[in-house]
Amino acid sequence: MRGDGPEEDERLEAGRRLFAGKVEFLKSAPELKFLPDPTAPEVAFAGRSNVGKSTLINALTGRSGLARTSNTPGRTQELNIFDVGDPIAFRLVDMPGYGFARAPKDLVKRWKFLVNDYLRGRAVLARVLVLIDSRHGVKDVDRELMGMLDKAAVSYQVVLTKSDKVKATELAAVTAAVEAEARKHVAAHPVILPTSSELGGGIPELRAAVLDAISV
Repeated sequence: MRGDGPEEDERLEAGRRLFAGKVEFLKSAPELKFLPDPTAPEVAFAGRSNVGKSTLINALTGRSGLARTSNTPGRTQELNIFDVGDPIAFRLVDMPGYGFARAPKDLVKRWKFLVNDYLRGRAVLARVLVLIDSRHGVKDVDRELMGMLDKAAVSYQVVLTKSDKVKATELAAVTAAVEAEARKHVAAHPVILPTSSELGGGIPELRAAVLDAISV
């Protein structure tokens, strides 16, 4: 983990400024051919369908209605693209959630192909943020995605969501377990980021992590 001090303060402030300007929804892409031209780096969000991706994107950008949230798991069926900056500095990509049980199999298959194609074929993809629910830890479907990212040689970082829903001791335990899991994966970033969209915990650090990713 990064320590405290002037350099870390500057890093967090740079992350804050990154999202202080223009952020807007660009488009939804049901297929790769509908994606915008690859002219800016992209940071994608991946996670189980009820992990809180849209809520985290809203907290990250400081805009409550930017990404649509729903009580129905699996609502995000396309790649949702958001422009950040004016002129554009980078894009956020909200990927379809995985691990939902009620969706028709043909729809799940189509979504899976879309995600696979995006991960393997998008040259401007700087990093994937893999979201894990703090209450549940890493599941087999998460390991499947992490393995796929390893094979595709796509850099990714694990972000724990809903950290306010567990006790501090439980959060420390799940963070340690996820760190141990991440060490098994060649493309995983070693630093795990616990966050709370509701209380704002870890959001400044996540903004700084996005800045790190697009600055590489």
